Amino acid sequence: MGETASLERLLELARKLSVRDKIRLIKRLAPQIERDLDHCPPARHRSLRGLWRGLDLSEDDISEVRREVWHEFPREDV
Repeated sequence: MGETASLERLLELARKLSVRDKIRLIKRLAPQIERDLDHCPPARHRSLRGLWRGLDLSEDDISEVRREVWHEFPREDV
């Protein structure tokens, strides 16, 4: 079994399985996926500080966007 399977090939084969066999496949793969996830380092959260740095937004730009967004809002339904 020296051949590396591609994702597309595996999906093609999985589509041919019966529903019960698909469930069995998932049950057999899930524990391995859980073990793999346990060994993955946690994702680093990226700071949002400075996200808008360098963006030149004026009060007029913000007002214009607000008008566009709220233009067709059905005020009578509020």
